[in-house]
Amino acid sequence: MFPVETTSRTAGWFPGPAAGDAGARPLVCIPYAGGTASVYRGWQERLGADIHVVPAQLPGRGRRLREPPHTALEPLVTALATALVEAELSHDYALFGHSMGALLAYEVACELRERGEPEPSHLFVSGSRAPHLYGTREDHLLPDDELRELVSDLGGLDRDRAVDAAYFERRLPVLRADLRVCETYRWRPRAPLRCPMTAFSASRDALASAPQTEAWRAYTSGSFLRRHLDGGHFFLNGGPSRDRLLRQLRDELDHVRTAPDAGPQPVNARRNAPWTS
Repeated sequence: MFPVETTSRTAGWFPGPAAGDAGARPLVCIPYAGGTASVYRGWQERLGADIHVVPAQLPGRGRRLREPPHTALEPLVTALATALVEAELSHDYALFGHSMGALLAYEVACELRERGEPEPSHLFVSGSRAPHLYGTREDHLLPDDELRELVSDLGGLDRDRAVDAAYFERRLPVLRADLRVCETYRWRPRAPLRCPMTAFSASRDALASAPQTEAWRAYTSGSFLRRHLDGGHFFLNGGPSRDRLLRQLRDELDHVRTAPDAGPQPVNARRNAPWTS
């Protein structure tokens, strides 16, 4: 697990080490349903010292195991946005979220904007349909066996059966809570974000198809690019697709770093073309 930053009262939310480089730009990374901050283990080494990878630890997991997980999105968004402001991570930052984490990242960006805080320099959404397409599933109501089978089919359980069963039992309460967060969410119309956005889809993702991921395009008036990778819903957990994801993140963050600091980037015809790569 990441070392705890004991000097901050927001250490529970952001248990990673402080930035090694004072000029490093924060990349706040939010996990998928049932996931922990450890999803992003190893990202710091891959993305370089000029980026400060900040994995978010949501209540109910890791060192926050005794805290009840949220079962609705709005209070979770409020709490995470407040933690970002208190940790001084709401300036010159980027957001990355996978699946539920993508939905949460988008809502946090909107919440920070409504508070008068800056939008992220870049929003990365991965393995997620666009927000208005949520609310069509009720997986949090499935019996344990059916829910375990669903997670296994999606590629979320790949260890031996005995270890899998024990792991799943431990994660079940927080998984159900997170799924309820997603499945009771209802998008409310508001102005698009102005920051650049990159959306990652995967070829065999049963929860977020390429067209459903492409629908994120309407959520920014800035530049938009969709990257299409091989793999299933949990493609970011390892293998060639994870490597490619990290390379593309690095490239996009390099672009953010070298672009003029004059607010959101203007619309770029190449980034907004409906091509995938």
